[in-house]
Amino acid sequence: MHLIDIVQRQTHPLAWSEGEKIPWNEPAFSQRMLREHLTQEHDMASRRFNRIDQQVAWIHQYLLGGKPSHVLDLGCGPGLYAQRLYRLGHTLTGVDFSPASMAYAREQALAEGLAITYLEEDLRTAEPGHGFDLVMLIYGEFNTFSPADAGLILDNAREALAPGGILLLEPHTFEAVKQIGERPPYWYTKQSGLYSDRPHILLGESTWDAESLTTTQRYYVIDAGTGDVSRLASSMQAYDEKAYRRLLETHGFTQINIYPSLTGQVDESSGTLMAISARKG
Repeated sequence: MHLIDIVQRQTHPLAWSEGEKIPWNEPAFSQRMLREHLTQEHDMASRRFNRIDQQVAWIHQYLLGGKPSHVLDLGCGPGLYAQRLYRLGHTLTGVDFSPASMAYAREQALAEGLAITYLEEDLRTAEPGHGFDLVMLIYGEFNTFSPADAGLILDNAREALAPGGILLLEPHTFEAVKQIGERPPYWYTKQSGLYSDRPHILLGESTWDAESLTTTQRYYVIDAGTGDVSRLASSMQAYDEKAYRRLLETHGFTQINIYPSLTGQVDESSGTLMAISARKG
């Protein structure tokens, strides 16, 4: 791309038309993202460890009743939840297509003697097996998939679950997705960061489409040395609570429960996210 392409861009893009997701699976990007997952300075990529500990405790005690269970962690990243659940006595399989995160998760498991299975695959097409007591997809990842892909993920999750098994989602609230889309444009400069190892300017903009109930975010990365421009884009689908319930019921889930956070309690630090559990019907 060139600077003129930014000026002449379509001002209201169609959701998912300019890229399905941020390129988590691109090796250099995934390595930079891994740093964001592991930092304890913010909760942008993964939560800080003390928050993860609280959420894992709720999953272990409330959803799984403290009993050893077979757990599938979709979009597991560097295995921060999987490691903790394994130490509590559960059997774990993690799926993610970020090579750096998968390498880190496997290294940690090997170093600590954790018998966790990690699959470096796209969770839409992965075949992790069957008989899981819990399938989890957390931290807002569900909304980044188009409705068609979201339905595929739910069907795959249901197929992977044992009879009566639990699905755990942590999606964004409707208002959170809408507010992201209504954010004003912004820009900043970095010597190096998530979007480039080189000095660069980042231009960001968001668009909310009230008809399709989607937000699309664009990131234009301008190399400070060459002036080269690259674009990344990510879209999100908004659902209200009724839509989440309807979607889960359509894909064969029952006993749907909605919680204010992944600890079951109101949590201001997770204000844009909610938790949903449902059973395989």
